[in-house]
Amino acid sequence: MQLRVVVSTLALSSAVVFVLGMVLQTQITNRILETKKDAAVRQVEQSLLPVLERQLTAVDPNSEDVAEQLKGALNGLTTSPSVQNDAESVAGTYDPVLVDEYAVTREGESAPSAGPIGDVPQELRHHVKRDKFATQISTVTRDHEQVTMLVIGSPAGTSTRPLQAYFLFPLSAENRTMGVVQSTLLVGVLVLLVLLGAITNLVTRQVVRPVRQAALTAERLAAGNLDERMRVIGEDDVALLADSFNEMADSLAQQIQQLEEFGQLQRRFTSDVSHELRTPLTTVRMAADVLHASSDEFPAGLERSAELLVDELDRFEALLGDLLEISRLDAGVADLSTESLDVPEVVRRAVESLRPIAETSGVELRVDVPEEEVTIFADARRVERIVRNLVANAIDHAEGRPVDVAFGEGENEVAVTVRDYGVGLQPGEAELVFTRFWRADPSRDRQTGGTGLGLSIASEDARLHGGWLDAWGEPGRGSCFRLTLPKYSGEQEVSESPLPLPSARSIAAPEALLAAPQEAAEEDSAEAGDGSSAGTERNSPRGSADGDREEER
Repeated sequence: MQLRVVVSTLALSSAVVFVLGMVLQTQITNRILETKKDAAVRQVEQSLLPVLERQLTAVDPNSEDVAEQLKGALNGLTTSPSVQNDAESVAGTYDPVLVDEYAVTREGESAPSAGPIGDVPQELRHHVKRDKFATQISTVTRDHEQVTMLVIGSPAGTSTRPLQAYFLFPLSAENRTMGVVQSTLLVGVLVLLVLLGAITNLVTRQVVRPVRQAALTAERLAAGNLDERMRVIGEDDVALLADSFNEMADSLAQQIQQLEEFGQLQRRFTSDVSHELRTPLTTVRMAADVLHASSDEFPAGLERSAELLVDELDRFEALLGDLLEISRLDAGVADLSTESLDVPEVVRRAVESLRPIAETSGVELRVDVPEEEVTIFADARRVERIVRNLVANAIDHAEGRPVDVAFGEGENEVAVTVRDYGVGLQPGEAELVFTRFWRADPSRDRQTGGTGLGLSIASEDARLHGGWLDAWGEPGRGSCFRLTLPKYSGEQEVSESPLPLPSARSIAAPEALLAAPQEAAEEDSAEAGDGSSAGTERNSPRGSADGDREEER
């Protein structure tokens, strides 16, 4: 901002000073020329013309040697003591010219004259020939140099007829004066601009310095130094800004402290509740297992109740385990048990563990991973859990279509993508799928149960390794989740992934579109306007990985 203000001020000042300098130069030049012209006219009228007319009384314009007589008259004019004194004191030196414009000459001959008649402009000669007193500024060549002249023309009478007299006053001294004026104005302009720049820089610095201090203090506050404050000096507007900033920082620090205490209390509560629930859950689990083992002896209604009890206890145990894992991640006590890990083998193992669920749902799992070993140093349990969550999430939303699992390797990183061709994601939901307990459509059935924390834990596990988990999806075209991990977890972070996400212009695979012809037919009928429930289900947005979750706010 300081640079912009200084540059803007200098630019505007330069324009103003340039205009002012041009006006001053024009006024000074006109004044010098008017002074010179007044002095020269006064000298011609009061001194030169009377002496010249006395010299011309002896000139006979009708004689043959009229040119010599004119030269003699000019010599008498230039040698007159009174004329020389006036020339030195009034308008300076001059060159006189006499010409008889009314003389009758032969064809091709010029009128009789004396002096440098060629330096007199023709336009001025026409005016003087009409018995008019005239002046004109003209440029002539003298000794191969251009010289500016003030030419004054006047009729000069003789005993028989009038002649024309011209006086050429050089403007060399005036040109030198104007050059000095121009150089003085230029130096003054430069000095003025430098002073204006320095003054503007000083004034702007006084205004910008508190703003920079506030920005630096804000950066330190953002970095976690909540005790950082601005210095308050004086009682002006800047001091008011610093005081208001400090009050804001105090309020933010207090609120952040309250939020930290609340977060710690919430994490402690979640951890304590999760730990306390494990003991009664173990007892209930033992009783449920006993009931389930004897379910064959129960009536039909009691047998179904025992099965539901066992299923819900399984889901409750999974939820409790995820809550404990989340509490450890929030508390920052989760650690990595890194070891040499064959990623393709881990991917195949995770996929095979979910293949029975996929077959039940009519989903084909297509795995494209290399047979050769690709080793990284990571936590095998966490990596397998991430892949399992992604594949389970894809099965839940594949709508009976295939699920593709791909593997890619870079120089310092590896990546795994899980792509389905189901309902996809609405715009903006790719960032929400990793939110805890978030579901786009709570009414959808899930094949794998789930706690609503799977993708959130998977994202935290990827971040714990120094990698990331991201998603892409479009309504009706499926979605793709990509896991990117460094080869040496905890020692480096990756900035790019060896596998790309699908582009906005990509289309589903033809075999995927043919995987569920019955659903495709239902979708076509829905689009035709029959309002079938199948068409509505196909276009519903997809949510997180682990089913039956409720939105947590």
